[in-house]
Amino acid sequence: MAESARPISADTPAASDPSRERAAPEPRWLGLTGRQVAGLAAVVVAAQLPFALYLARGEAPIAAVVPFEDDFNRAELGPSYAATGGHWRLENGVLRSPGVKNNPLWLKAKLPDDVAVEFDVRAESPDGDIKCEIFGNGYDHASGYVVVFGGWTNSISVLARLDEHGQDRKESRALKVEKGKTYHFRVERKASLLRWMLDGQLAMELDDRAPLRGRGHDRFGFSSWESDLYFDNLKITPL
Repeated sequence: MAESARPISADTPAASDPSRERAAPEPRWLGLTGRQVAGLAAVVVAAQLPFALYLARGEAPIAAVVPFEDDFNRAELGPSYAATGGHWRLENGVLRSPGVKNNPLWLKAKLPDDVAVEFDVRAESPDGDIKCEIFGNGYDHASGYVVVFGGWTNSISVLARLDEHGQDRKESRALKVEKGKTYHFRVERKASLLRWMLDGQLAMELDDRAPLRGRGHDRFGFSSWESDLYFDNLKITPL
């Protein structure tokens, strides 16, 4: 005899209905999918990579001590200097900077907080643009104070803090570079007062209420933009 059909109890699972099945919703974080979060994280890591490399490079190397003097009367620059670009070289007993595009030649020595830096320099271009950097980090342009004599096609001279194009600077339109003339620079700091002397006369001064000093602000470098410059007789003296 045929077995009679049995009623389906409430405990008996019903056959699945494919039309009713739904995929589990993808977890979200702040409204973003996992894939979007991963993409955002990759962008953040890439953006922070230059900063991480900046921290990883550490303090600029040291190979000289202050007091320091150099007349450049030799064939090679030697281990006391580090170039960040450009074709810095010695020629006929002077240091030549053939338009190095703001790639300083750093002296690998720590500066004391109170110090005087002196040197001779001439420009073989009517554009002037004689530069030096003091209390920088030994790697980067404009990481400290920048002195610009006859910048911007010999139209403006500045004594600037961190950015020669910024607002935190002193400037003069009267100071002009004469092509072929040798100038004597003296840049000194005592406490918070930074002074730039040109041929024994005060050119500019900057009283910085938050002086740049210590690690990352303790190096000196020669620099230029496009002009052909010749430096000589570097002397650095603690004050």
